[in-house]
Amino acid sequence: MPILDIQAIRDILPHRYPMLLVDAIVELEEERIVGIKNVTINEPFFQGHWPLAPIMPGVLIVEAMAQLSGVLLLRKFENTGKLAVLLSIDKVKLRRSVVPGDQLRIECEALKIRSRSARVHCRATVDGKLACEAQINFMLADA
Repeated sequence: MPILDIQAIRDILPHRYPMLLVDAIVELEEERIVGIKNVTINEPFFQGHWPLAPIMPGVLIVEAMAQLSGVLLLRKFENTGKLAVLLSIDKVKLRRSVVPGDQLRIECEALKIRSRSARVHCRATVDGKLACEAQINFMLADA
């Protein structure tokens, strides 16, 4: 059972179809969050990446991590009315392909949160196997 469902996520993030890449939040702590992205063949990016051998683009896995990090950062009262704007992505490692039918389990942990910036470390796994990891830096800007 999700802690935050898709409607609650839409209340926090500005993203909408086809760019909303987090389906549910299953764990939520002060500085840690775990979310789910169900990968289906109906994703619009599979039409061209690649039709005969569909693989989720790595940049979209990182985008899903950034969105989940945004939920972690923006749910805090002091960040109400702000946007988590991507500043930089460091130490990205793509470890395995993500294909239709996979369920991405994304875990993000805040390394540093300040009033106007934050750094988060994220890992995405499929069936317990590491698919991607990255360190993401954000600016917390007024919406």
